[in-house]
Amino acid sequence: MTSSVVRRLRAVVEWARKPAAAPRRHDRARPTSLRSALRHDLRPLVHALGLIGVTLFGAWLGLLAVGTVKTPVGPMDTTMALRPSTIGGTQINVSPLGSLDLDSHRAPLRLDVDVDRLDADRAGALVDQPARLEGLQSKIADDVRSGAVNLAIRSGVAVLAGATALGLAVYRRPRRALAAGGLALALLAASGASALVTWNPKSVLEPRFSGLLAGAPSLVGDARSIVSDFDVYQRELARLMTNVTKLYDAASTLPAYQPKPDTTRVLHVSDIHLNPAAWTIITSLVKQYEIDVIIDSGDTMDHGTAIENGFLDAIPELGAPYVWVRGNHDSATTQKAMERLARRTAKEASPRRDTASGTPRGQPGGRADPPADTPGSPTDHPTHGHRGEGDEREGDGERKKRSPVYVLDEGVPMNVAGLRLAGWGDPQFTPDRSVVPAGDPAEREAGQNLADALRAQKTAGTPVDIAVAHNPVLARETDGQVPLVLAGHVHRPKTEVLEQGTRLKIEGSTGGGGLRAVEGAEPEKVLASVLYLDRRKQLQAWDQITLGGLGRSTAEVSRHLAHPPDSGPAASPVSPTPDS
Repeated sequence: MTSSVVRRLRAVVEWARKPAAAPRRHDRARPTSLRSALRHDLRPLVHALGLIGVTLFGAWLGLLAVGTVKTPVGPMDTTMALRPSTIGGTQINVSPLGSLDLDSHRAPLRLDVDVDRLDADRAGALVDQPARLEGLQSKIADDVRSGAVNLAIRSGVAVLAGATALGLAVYRRPRRALAAGGLALALLAASGASALVTWNPKSVLEPRFSGLLAGAPSLVGDARSIVSDFDVYQRELARLMTNVTKLYDAASTLPAYQPKPDTTRVLHVSDIHLNPAAWTIITSLVKQYEIDVIIDSGDTMDHGTAIENGFLDAIPELGAPYVWVRGNHDSATTQKAMERLARRTAKEASPRRDTASGTPRGQPGGRADPPADTPGSPTDHPTHGHRGEGDEREGDGERKKRSPVYVLDEGVPMNVAGLRLAGWGDPQFTPDRSVVPAGDPAEREAGQNLADALRAQKTAGTPVDIAVAHNPVLARETDGQVPLVLAGHVHRPKTEVLEQGTRLKIEGSTGGGGLRAVEGAEPEKVLASVLYLDRRKQLQAWDQITLGGLGRSTAEVSRHLAHPPDSGPAASPVSPTPDS
C-alpha cells in the first residue's frame, strides 16, 4: 500500500514538473495554449498540496511505526499513542470490557490510552499496605505527566522521521524532504497548542462508555454510595448482631436444649464472596457464642485473583481457629495464600499440653494427627473452655493472639478443637461465565475420592467427625462414612439426613452474596450457623442466624434440634429487630 501511494505521489510531482508542450503550428498566433496556462497557474498549488500530502502521510506512518509509549500508571501498564482525528479527545481502551471516550481537547490528534494489564505485584502492594492509597492520586498524576512528556518527544521524532523519509522517497531531493519533516513538526506543534488551549479537565466527570462498560455510570453511583456508607453499615450490623444474641439468650420459647460446659461450638460460614462485612459479623458471633472453631465451606473469594489475597489477612484476628476448604470461586492461587497464612500462624503458636486431657497437643484422646508436613495442620486445639495457644482473647492484661488457620483438601484428616475434620476442595474453578464448568460428574468423582478417604479413616480406627466440601453434590457422596458433612455453594440453607444416616448441612452466604448482591431487586440475606456437638462429637442442635442483607437492619435466630423430643416443635425462631 505504501509503495503504491509513493508511486502516485511521484507521478503527480513529475506531472507538475513537466514543461508545457510546444504550441502547434496552427496555434502559433496565440501566445500560449489554454492547457499550458492552466498548468503554469496550478503548478505552485500542486507543489504545495503534494508537499502537504507527503507530510501528512509520512507523519501518520511515523506515528504508527514508532509513535507509541509504554508507561506504568499506578498499578496498571498502559500504552499511549497519538492518532489523527477530526475532533480530538481521549479514548481509554480497557480490553475486553470496552472503552471510555473523554472530550478532553479539540485538535486534529486524539490521545489513545490502552490499558494492557493490571500489575499484580503493584496492585497487591496497595492491598497489603492501604496507607499507599493516600498517595495514589498524586502518583498517578506524576505517571500520566511523565508518560505525556515521553509521548510528546517520541511523537515529534516519529513525525519528523516519517515525513522526512517519505519526502526523500517521493522527491529524491534532501531539501524537499527536510521541508516535509519541518512542516510535520510545525503541524504537530500547532495541534499540541490547540489541545492545550482547549484542554477540559472536567471531561473525566462526563465520560462516554461503550462495550460492557456501558453500565458503568450506574455501577459507579452504587459503588460511591456503598463505599461512603459501608464503614457505618459494618459497625451497625455488628451491634445489631450483638443485641439480637442477647435477646435470644433471654428468650423463653427456645427448645429444651442447654449446651453443657464440654459442648464444642462450631461456627459454620460459607460463600463470603469478598464481603468485608462478613469478618465483622463473624468476630461478633465468635465472641457472643464463645466459638471453638470456625469452618468455612468455600467461596471466600469472588474471582480467585492474587490481588484478592489481602482480604484473607483478617482471618487470624477473628478469635477462633479457622478451617477452610476451596470453593469454585477460590483458585489455586487462593489456596496457596491460605496455606501460607496457615504456616505463618503455626509458627506463631508454641507447643503446649492440653489442660483438659493432659495429652500433648496434636494427640487429643489418643487420635493420630496428620503428617507433620501437612500444610495448615501443625497442632490440635482443645475443646470449648480450654482455648489454645494463638486463640486467647483480649482481657485483663491479656494480649490478643492470632488464631491458627487450617486448609482441608484431598481427604487429609486434621484434629482441630478436639474434632477430627477432613475435606476436599472443589474440583472446578468457575469464577465467571468465561469458564465452562465440568458439571456434576466432576463433583461426584471428587466426592467418591473423599468417601474413600473417610472409609480408610474408619477402618484405621480414627473416624472423622465432620467432613467439609463446597458443593452439595460432592458432599452427598460421603453418605454413610461420616456423621456430619458441611457444604455451601447454593446460597440457601438446608439440612437433611441422607439415606445412610449422614446429616448434610448446607449453609447460605455469610457474605450476603458479596457486594454484587446489590445488583438484584432485593439484597441477599447474610447467613451463618452455630453447631453444638456433645463430648462424643455428635451434633445435638444448631442455631440458624439470618441477617437482612446489605443495607437492612433485620435479624433472626432460630434453634433446631438434631434429635427433637416427641413433644414440642423442632425449631423456635426469635426475630427481634432492636433499634440500631
